[in-house]
Amino acid sequence: MFGYFYVLNYCLKIFYKLLNFKSYMKRKILFVYYQNIKAGGVAKVLVNLANELVTEGYEVDILFLMGEHEDFYPLDNRIKKHYVDSFSFWTFKLCKFNKKYFRFIPKLDNINSYIYQLGVTILMNAWLKKNQMKYDLIISCWYKLSCALALNKSVGHKAIAWEHMSHKVGGVFWNKLKPSYKNFREVICLNQDDYIYYKAINPQTVVIGNMMDRHIEDQDFIPNDKKENLITMIARLDQEKNVLEFLEIIKEAELSVDWQVKIIGDGPEMPILNKYIDDNSLSNVSLLGQLDSDNVRHVISKSKINCLTSLREAFGVVLVEAMFTSNALIAYDCPSGPSEIVNKENGFLIPLRNKEEFKDKLNYLVQNPEILTDLMSSSYSDSQKWKKNIIIDKWKLLLK
Repeated sequence: MFGYFYVLNYCLKIFYKLLNFKSYMKRKILFVYYQNIKAGGVAKVLVNLANELVTEGYEVDILFLMGEHEDFYPLDNRIKKHYVDSFSFWTFKLCKFNKKYFRFIPKLDNINSYIYQLGVTILMNAWLKKNQMKYDLIISCWYKLSCALALNKSVGHKAIAWEHMSHKVGGVFWNKLKPSYKNFREVICLNQDDYIYYKAINPQTVVIGNMMDRHIEDQDFIPNDKKENLITMIARLDQEKNVLEFLEIIKEAELSVDWQVKIIGDGPEMPILNKYIDDNSLSNVSLLGQLDSDNVRHVISKSKINCLTSLREAFGVVLVEAMFTSNALIAYDCPSGPSEIVNKENGFLIPLRNKEEFKDKLNYLVQNPEILTDLMSSSYSDSQKWKKNIIIDKWKLLLK
């Protein structure tokens, strides 16, 4: 008799586990972001995560806040995409009118940014009002969208803020709204500095690093003699990424003629950087512009040293990608991301804006090939702690 009840109890446990597993597998998640039409860190990690989650059995949708567009980063065809066109809404038309007739107004671009975001919020909330009941979880992928969702009482209880930027970004207006993050189910951030900030607002705050794409992660170690004498940087070409300062470092560095420098990225500072290269005869420097993932991987797989001179980062996914492709790292210790990644096993973390030390470490690696070879090897080994199975397990635990 005892054996009968033991077997029955065991079968019931299995039955309930199967029920929970079935429910878990059918959990439906909505991500909300602006677009997937060009290279960008947020779009890239969003696609990487969405593709992995759908492979794990989740139902995944994405709401893009612009008209229907071709994906820059390939999405799994099981992911359903929705679009609301913020660029045909009256708020964007007002921005265009302002830009045409009121360019003399100080800080007009900032004013237009708020007007445009108002339109995005109206459209997003209207779409969610009709559709939010279809989803178990709603994940916002940008702080401006998160601020709007945190104030939306109908979705806040099942919404998650996925913070890709330092909490210091955004200015007074947005930072005054961030205390409303207390309404979220959880907050996900990328580094300890942001964790401390958001934890004080919402106790359900966790740190989860960004996931690499499958092709980067599957890369085998590439030895020094299979690479070129190449230094790379992957960055948006704007003031925050501080690429001009990197060019100043390259100009002062003692690079031999067989070393090349390639910068991947696009942005408003492209003309300024091109002019600096021409004016200073930096014939060893190439601006490659925006490249797709395959071409980015092709370039950094050939390089030996990857650099980053950003003034601010939330994470620094490009540094991890460079580790997986056997690069030594040199990066500024900016708030907040690089300090979570760069260490003595993979490279050098340089005090912010200390060009002299950055240059010295670059020269040191270039002039000491044996040390560079060892650092490239240990950098690749260190990359393994960023493998997607570790990251996805953290997400699965969060999404239960």
